[in-house]
Amino acid sequence: MGILRTDKISGLETPTPVTGSVNFPGTTDYLDVSNSNDFDFNSSLTFELFFNLDSLPETGILFARGGGNTSTSWSTSDGAQFALYVTTSGVLTFEYSSSGTPKNITSSTGAISLNNWYHAAVAYDGSTFTLYLNGVSQGTRTDSPTMPTTRNIVRIGMWPTSDNTQETRGNISNLRFVKGTEVYTSDFTVPTHELEVIGDTVLLCCNNPDSAGAEATGKTITVNGDAAASTVSPGLTRDFTYGTEFKGVTTFDTQGYFVPPSGTTEQRGRGRGVIGSGYVAPARVNTIDYITVQTEGNAQDFGDLTVSRSDCANISSSTRGIFAGGIIGYSNVIDFITIATTSNAVDFGDISAPNQQMAGVSNSTRGLIGGGKTPASNPAGVNTIDYITIASLGDAQTFGELLAPQAGHFGTGSETRGIFAGGYTPAETNVIQYVTIASTGDAVDFGDLTLARGGGAGGGNSTRGLFFAGYNAPTLRNTIDYITISSTGNAQDFGDATSIRGEITGCCSIPIRGVFSGGNPNTNAMDYVTIASTGNATDFGDYRKQEEEHLHYQTLTVASHKYVRGIKI
Repeated sequence: MGILRTDKISGLETPTPVTGSVNFPGTTDYLDVSNSNDFDFNSSLTFELFFNLDSLPETGILFARGGGNTSTSWSTSDGAQFALYVTTSGVLTFEYSSSGTPKNITSSTGAISLNNWYHAAVAYDGSTFTLYLNGVSQGTRTDSPTMPTTRNIVRIGMWPTSDNTQETRGNISNLRFVKGTEVYTSDFTVPTHELEVIGDTVLLCCNNPDSAGAEATGKTITVNGDAAASTVSPGLTRDFTYGTEFKGVTTFDTQGYFVPPSGTTEQRGRGRGVIGSGYVAPARVNTIDYITVQTEGNAQDFGDLTVSRSDCANISSSTRGIFAGGIIGYSNVIDFITIATTSNAVDFGDISAPNQQMAGVSNSTRGLIGGGKTPASNPAGVNTIDYITIASLGDAQTFGELLAPQAGHFGTGSETRGIFAGGYTPAETNVIQYVTIASTGDAVDFGDLTLARGGGAGGGNSTRGLFFAGYNAPTLRNTIDYITISSTGNAQDFGDATSIRGEITGCCSIPIRGVFSGGNPNTNAMDYVTIASTGNATDFGDYRKQEEEHLHYQTLTVASHKYVRGIKI
């Protein structure tokens, strides 16, 4: 294959700028972004951008959301909701409307000069705004403003009204808005790599040297005036910070030019599934096993949960698995493990209330915990949805509500969507519903299962979701359904499990294969299917304990990582 250059493989060659910007040369040159409640201040958020101004004849609006009339007032009926701008005296300002009153955070006079690149960021933790310039806090303001729904223009490069004044003259690059995460919580080092879509990103633009309207999350950007894509940039490079560090047994067989994925070969632990805890008569247990999903074979010991329990909600990223709530009575405990290791679980935080028989859905950044039963709700269940940021620690926060109170349901999802299906309300239901994981809000109807049931398991990959077995009282089922996650519609028949059973432990998945384990009646059997096909399940192997009521499980599909970490407890 010719000379194999290690600097090319690792990404450690001399980096060159790869990202672009949008140039705003003068009057009435701006970008309009399709508006949504993604830009409201009703949760944690962060927005940031790089900018370089070549003149300041008047205040230069970098990014703003506001009304569509000619007024620039901050009244409750018109004007702006928020704006990030630079004054003619070189002051970086973040200004927002709170009950019709403008409030702001500013840098010092002369902090911004012409023909230099700067990074600006506004971070909000749900109660306090912080303005950063080149990674240094310029001040804070504590507030919980309400964003009027009538103000419907999100604009880059000019004031969001029709008087066409106060425009940016220069370049803006790598504008990113993250809804649901306070990315920066203290002074930080300015990014040196191009910004990427992380789990809560709702806008990423002004980074394509070929298209001023390019946007990475699916929003529509309308280019106005002479705003145009530019190769001028702040010198950001692609993120090969760590390249690929080869550890353990690693082989290559290729004649192509490629860059391997980042992270060490040992840390990635591709294809590992974790099976944890459950009910083994006469008591609940805290054991955790693991398997290698792409092979067949019996499970091996991983470690222990912090407490013995069953019927948790389970969520995961490519590196970390989360176990929330469950039956030990009713639990509010959240544990986590690092999937590529073997070790005991560690305390993460608490869900909003003691709960059991929830379902979990997640992407690479955020996990959602939906429904379940609390002591007060039993047997009808609850419809609440909580969320956590998987890479952090802390208590869960409110996301929204399911269509109805639900327990014993099962989940799957993609990097964008979370799917909840089936369950008891308190009778079995066939309802499938979905949420957009990076946002907050209530679930929306997706379609129906082929058979109403609860106590099954969900799995799949970034394209297809599977729903495996379960109860349709008084009968146990071996039914497997599938859906296309990005669409809506009723589930279709996939095939049958190797046996009828309910209270399934769940699914560990890689993009090709899903493994479903255990269940009632009292089995330690594991089945696998090929996700992209249809057909009956095949025997995979056994895990160490015959478990009658294993914990409900949601498998994670991490589209950006090519592989899935399956966590089931």
